[in-house]
Amino acid sequence: MNPALLLIGISFFAALALGIRARRGHAMTLEQWSVGGRGFGTVLVFVLMAGEIYTTFTFLGGSGWAYGKGAPAFYILCYGTLAYGMSYFLLPVIWRYANAHALVSQADFFVRKYESEALGVIVSLVSVAAMIPYLVLQLKGLGIIVSEASVGAISAGPAVWAGSVVLVIYVVVSGVRGSAWTAVLKDILILAVALVLGIYLPAQLHGGYGAMFADINRAHPGFLILPRTGMSPAWFISTVVLTALGFYMWPHTFGSCYTARNENVFRRNAVVMPLYQLVLLFVFFTGFAALLEVPGLTGTSVDLSLLRVTEHAFGPWMLGVVGAAGLLTALVPGSMLLMSACTILSKNVYAKLTPREIPEARVTRLARALVPVVALVSVLLTLRGGSTLVLLLLAAYNVVTQLFPALMLCLPNRPIATRQGAIAGILAGEATVAALTLTGATMGSLFPSWPPVITDLNVGIIAMLVNVVVLFVVSGLTGRPHRSLQTSP
Repeated sequence: MNPALLLIGISFFAALALGIRARRGHAMTLEQWSVGGRGFGTVLVFVLMAGEIYTTFTFLGGSGWAYGKGAPAFYILCYGTLAYGMSYFLLPVIWRYANAHALVSQADFFVRKYESEALGVIVSLVSVAAMIPYLVLQLKGLGIIVSEASVGAISAGPAVWAGSVVLVIYVVVSGVRGSAWTAVLKDILILAVALVLGIYLPAQLHGGYGAMFADINRAHPGFLILPRTGMSPAWFISTVVLTALGFYMWPHTFGSCYTARNENVFRRNAVVMPLYQLVLLFVFFTGFAALLEVPGLTGTSVDLSLLRVTEHAFGPWMLGVVGAAGLLTALVPGSMLLMSACTILSKNVYAKLTPREIPEARVTRLARALVPVVALVSVLLTLRGGSTLVLLLLAAYNVVTQLFPALMLCLPNRPIATRQGAIAGILAGEATVAALTLTGATMGSLFPSWPPVITDLNVGIIAMLVNVVVLFVVSGLTGRPHRSLQTSP
């Protein structure tokens, strides 16, 4: 039997067993299922929140972009660091309010702050629309890993179906507890793999980091600096800002902060989490090391660079270890995304659009029943193929970051924006994202004679500027913001 496939299979069943085992001793009410009864300590919150950066996007997409794009890939290293620093101030405020009012989803926060069920439904739909591409990204990465590790014996399609079955089982059974337990195993394995590959490959294949970069610069002049146009400094800075602001707008990440035992958990984690980002350097080093050893990967194939160079340098056993780690980077974030999407659809869309009040037990049953439905939609979208992993995530960030202005303006006791302004701003931002994405327009194509500092801006930033302008204009026209229900706990 293929040894790589054997190790991946062991990881597959270990994740399933951990996910199911995590339920023991807990009745799966909506609060237990979605936020773990608000009883997680520093370690579990850390692996749920800091560990979320290590998805298939980072593992395969980060090395793939280092291989295919060069210097622009370092935006991945920057945005998480900024977001973690921001979490020191932002997350305790969110947790304090959510704990006082027993909130269980991201949309609950907006509903309570702005006293608007309509805004909650809009936030919910935006969140789910952003999470589906992110879930597709995880499944796509899972298919790549299993297909490559089995040397084609198992194609990407069956691997995606099998991974989705595991996701559905342990999300339905254990909810966030299953994700947290599996995340511990994932983080241990992914850190070990990233360090081994990122240290060994440059030394073995090139004689060290300096020699590796010198070799790359000779073979590909200018590859290690940002281009003057396209992915220029303007694109780099605007993309870092967009993704840093959107980092905690993901419903599964936002909801993870509800699981903490107290607000000091976030402050302790914020001190350590930026250091955690340094491990990404070793993922990039692996991609750079692959550039000259396994040349010729183009388009979506650049996401294969880490697996191809591992097989080239080590053989099937190490490929299996890497594949097992990569499998977990798909399953853990995928389970969080799946659970969050189903919680939102049941609690914040269906329950709010139904004229009569629905008991929580029924909402919980519906959320768990939606898990296979959302998983099926994601699988079908995954099997259609498409963009590289990084481009998939950037497209999703353009959508979810449009929630950031409305969130920031509702954190004070009295929200600075009105509910009408928040709704109008989000809709304007999303409409701008949709128009630019569907038409393929960029600032460069719309204003070709303008300088690169404008034309190379990330379209998500442009949409957020439109969002902010509309938000303030409509808030000004609709009068003084209402008094929020908040009382400082």
